[in-house]
Amino acid sequence: MSRASIGVLGGSGLYDMAGLEGLEEVVLETPFGDPSGPFVVGELEGQSVAFLARHGRGHRLLPAEVNNRANIWGFKSLGVDYLISVSAVGAMKIDYRPTDVVLPDQIIDRTCHRPATFFGDGLVAHVSMARPISESLRQVLLEAARGAGARVHDGGVYLCIEGPQFSSRAESELYRSWGVDVIGMTNAPEAKLAREAELCYATLAMVTDYDCWHEEEGEVSVDAVLEVLRENAEMARDVIRRAVRSLPPPGGSDCSDALATALITDPSAVSDATLERLDLLIRKYYPREGS
Repeated sequence: MSRASIGVLGGSGLYDMAGLEGLEEVVLETPFGDPSGPFVVGELEGQSVAFLARHGRGHRLLPAEVNNRANIWGFKSLGVDYLISVSAVGAMKIDYRPTDVVLPDQIIDRTCHRPATFFGDGLVAHVSMARPISESLRQVLLEAARGAGARVHDGGVYLCIEGPQFSSRAESELYRSWGVDVIGMTNAPEAKLAREAELCYATLAMVTDYDCWHEEEGEVSVDAVLEVLRENAEMARDVIRRAVRSLPPPGGSDCSDALATALITDPSAVSDATLERLDLLIRKYYPREGS
């Protein structure tokens, strides 16, 4: 099976990764079901990259229907260390405009129907989410976005709602009162699962609209979003190409030992079935014969 050190999760509007060479489609089975589709693995700027369309080919999956556990597990099984999430977002502040790029450093999770952990079934883990975004990867994306000529915002809070409906005006005003910067429907629990899988995760948030709070702008609609998405997709591809060139070799990253102090259950109390199922994630902490 092909291997890759860098993963790209394509969001709304980014359904392929132009420039990937030596393409191979990899269909994976995971203990958590099927990913959103086949992973496309190839070489970009001299680096091995795996691409996955988050919503499936043809954009068939609602945000809450995306099998985040299977997607993250798939990237982990391919050997990915850096995971770049490309996400369409609404701006919650006046100085963030459609086609701007935001590199959030914090996430608020307001989803309620999505599995948010790989653990359970007799094995408990509590990873730290104080800093949900990999700062080292975020900085690379920040410099890449600047190099691509994007109007870019350094840092910010990404609010993830359940969807698939857009916000009511009352909800939008409430979220703005919290001081959030952008709003989307996909980055939670992605970031939590990536942390449990010890992947460096960062979001390339592409602004498409002003949600519905801006009285001088039209309320958010699919038609308006799609128009901006086309422009955003080209910018995202350029930023990713530049970032891939600059990423340091994997190893010793700020996320590579996230489970080191998170696993709390005595290994002797965990069933063989659970240890086997989660071996990909825990083998360096709970080694098993033959793993």
